[in-house]
Amino acid sequence: MAKHNHRFVEDYDGLVGFGMSREEDENTVICYLQMFSDDELMGLLRKRLSDEDLERLFNCVGTLLKKYLSEEEYHTHFLKDEDEEAP
Repeated sequence: MAKHNHRFVEDYDGLVGFGMSREEDENTVICYLQMFSDDELMGLLRKRLSDEDLERLFNCVGTLLKKYLSEEEYHTHFLKDEDEEAP
């Protein structure tokens, strides 16, 4: 069974725009990230992104994860390894 899902972008019917309110900004970022990580789009972009852009994107996401998630939250919600048995 898949560990990750992207239902928000499929179910959201509000405004996708930035700068109107915090709630709409949050929803827009969720939509953008879920659309950006779509397998088909990534299939197009992955070979086109420069090494510098790949590194910048990786570091940006990593920095945000480190800033806003505890170690436990990182493993549980990002890595989704809470069900894995320890060696």
